Amino acid sequence: MPSTSLATAPFIAVYGATGHTGQFVVHEAQRRGLQVVVVGRNAARLGQLFPSAVARVAALDDAAGLEQAFAGCAVVINCAGPFLDTAAPVAQAALRAGCHYIDVTAEQASAQASLADFDAAARAAGRVVLPAAGFYGGLADLLASALARAGQIDEITVAVALDRWWPTAGTRKTGERNNVPRVVVKGGQFAPLLPSADVPDWAFAPPMGRQQMIELPFSEIVMLAHHLQADTIRSLINRSAIDDIRDASTPTPTAVDADGRSAQRFELVVQVAQAGATRSAGVRGQDIYAVTAPIVVEAALRLLAPTYRRSGALALAEAVDPVDLLRALHGQALQVFGDALPA
Repeated sequence: MPSTSLATAPFIAVYGATGHTGQFVVHEAQRRGLQVVVVGRNAARLGQLFPSAVARVAALDDAAGLEQAFAGCAVVINCAGPFLDTAAPVAQAALRAGCHYIDVTAEQASAQASLADFDAAARAAGRVVLPAAGFYGGLADLLASALARAGQIDEITVAVALDRWWPTAGTRKTGERNNVPRVVVKGGQFAPLLPSADVPDWAFAPPMGRQQMIELPFSEIVMLAHHLQADTIRSLINRSAIDDIRDASTPTPTAVDADGRSAQRFELVVQVAQAGATRSAGVRGQDIYAVTAPIVVEAALRLLAPTYRRSGALALAEAVDPVDLLRALHGQALQVFGDALPA
């Protein structure tokens, strides 16, 4: 597993560091021995939250300022949504500054645009642009890629259950901004998501148990389709979680432990049907926002390895070895179960 020391650690920049997910990412990177440049719009807030970190102020509409904020860093992790607004300017500045770029978008349109618009520039710079590397997008991509074998895949199904969804202010803002129609994969092509009442319940492990599901895809559809040849890709989430996020009175997350995590529990399962066989695997853990931090920091550590040679706009499981990354997360940030990790 990649490692680094404080004496030799490169700098990474976290854009949107003062946000809910950004704070988790900064603290996880520092815990892993990385030197962090925290970047945002409010100098006082940056100093208050991260007194020991290098802080730089840059506005989203200041291209030169963003590039200067990322100067001297090796990786930029963008935690500031809506990514429909932030991904392009931050990725552009990261590449100009000679950095790899990672974000945690759940927005399909943002992930699609990053893959399409930055592949050539990232290859020319010898860097990686890696959208949707968090809970939504990244985890399903890791699991499906660990399960898949060479050749055509019949169907990939992603099923997510949250015991509660306490949305952050950023999640609320993104939901208001992201009115782009959602897509699934049918017949090997992107197709509009059509309303359907015919979604079967899903039997998760206790304590989640049997859940009523709805089809509601996030960025995982885009990331899976980017590098896995599948006839059908669909994504389901439990109805009660969506009821939470659609209820304006649902509160924001409240920390219940020393790490700042909420009490929320999650389970994410992926099934891959291929060549007459169905394999499945999943992850369980606490707090979908907090668990994004170890995922993106583990990804950043692999991009920083001296032997790393890939470039371009990639899905997480293209950029890194999915089994290796899942092993690193297992027993630490979450529990991996099923067929994804060979014995």
